[in-house]
Amino acid sequence: MSAVSTWRNIRGTDAEASARSPRRRISARRRVGSLLAGAAALVVFFFSVFPVYWMVNTSFQPNGQVRGSELHLWPDNGTLENYASIILGQSRAPFVPALLNSLQIALITVIVALVFAFLAALAVTRFRFRARGSFIATILIVQMIPAEAMIISTFRLIDGWQLLNTIIGLSAVYIATVLPFTIWTLRGFVNGVPVELEEAAMIDGLSRSQAFWRITFPLLAPGLVATGVFGFIQAWNEFVFALVLNPRPEAMTLPVWLRTFLDPNGGTNWAELMAGSTLVAVPVVIFFLIVQGRMTSGLVSGAVKG
Repeated sequence: MSAVSTWRNIRGTDAEASARSPRRRISARRRVGSLLAGAAALVVFFFSVFPVYWMVNTSFQPNGQVRGSELHLWPDNGTLENYASIILGQSRAPFVPALLNSLQIALITVIVALVFAFLAALAVTRFRFRARGSFIATILIVQMIPAEAMIISTFRLIDGWQLLNTIIGLSAVYIATVLPFTIWTLRGFVNGVPVELEEAAMIDGLSRSQAFWRITFPLLAPGLVATGVFGFIQAWNEFVFALVLNPRPEAMTLPVWLRTFLDPNGGTNWAELMAGSTLVAVPVVIFFLIVQGRMTSGLVSGAVKG
């Protein structure tokens, strides 16, 4: 009996070892895959962050050092003269009016576009009407048209309304440009909130409007924030329409203001240009950090249909 028991134990040990061997190989493969994925993520992160770092690093260097042949990976001779020159200098268009123009136009665009897009998304999602399919198809078609293809017609329209070099005129163009994207995005968020939630609230005694504002709207708030961030960035960074419709120094936005640093004769002050680019990026970063939490939850909720 002892020999039989010993043989059974040996066979059981071999079976356990053979069963553990595939598991170890799978675990090793997973570790290797995790390491490769982490290395790839680091490479992508480096290539994404390095241009931003180089912009900020150059903004703190003297222009003579930037145009020299020696490479400086950090601002060893750091100075704030570039920032002081572009904020307080009088040699080019002033920075503060351009900043205020960009802020006003971006905020007006986001607020108005979200209001109209939210109502349109509710109408398309919650109601059934005859032209519903045509409306959705029109949104997709409008998104496919390049904005640059409508510059001439847009310029003549805004000029006919005498809104050139005004905040209202450029904001109206940005609203029309952003609306198709915001409607299509908010439609996904609204569609992800079950209508049964409102019906259950109405059974409990709430009116339709009360059920919407107390139950549905809080669930849609992250989606509104996420969509608003994309609309803000699009309005903040737009250059072509701003250059054509608001070319005057007192009406230009920050992307057009950055163009004043470029000298066609080759005398561009790259240090000041990088400082101006850093200042242009700061409001977007601050805005993103403020709404980051709700934006993340909005992106997740928009990806999952409830």
